[in-house]
Amino acid sequence: QICQKFTICQNSMEMLLQNNLNLPKVTEEDGDFLTFLSFQDKCLRKISSGLYTFQTYLKYIQETFISENQKVESLSYSTEHLARTIREMVINPEEVTIPDAATQESLRTKLKSTNAWTEKITIHLILRDFTSFMEKTVRAVRYLKNTRSFSV
Repeated sequence: QICQKFTICQNSMEMLLQNNLNLPKVTEEDGDFLTFLSFQDKCLRKISSGLYTFQTYLKYIQETFISENQKVESLSYSTEHLARTIREMVINPEEVTIPDAATQESLRTKLKSTNAWTEKITIHLILRDFTSFMEKTVRAVRYLKNTRSFSV
């Protein structure tokens, strides 16, 4: 929707190549899905921490992309619920990193821009990386669900 609404296309924007937002990612270092059982706790911690971190980014989108406020609010609520659920599955839930209020405020301040173009690109990058993060999260949870008896 953002690509159509603001005519932002993935393959034609220089800004997309300069993505320095440092958004959370699930990488192979966090546990190869084929040998996931030995890395499952580490991977679940990473996923939960990433989801909590994305909350700040989603709050920024909610404040910036006013026309889609309700959709982003719903997405944010669902993301927080998933983060809590996965955190409960971690052996030591205290090891899940949850950004404190000062860190969140600092990040939101850093993200804010007076340039409408930069805001649109930033929203696009956040949503693109969030989508990728969620795809990997779904794969990991599906793998766990199929290899052990647990419910999400």
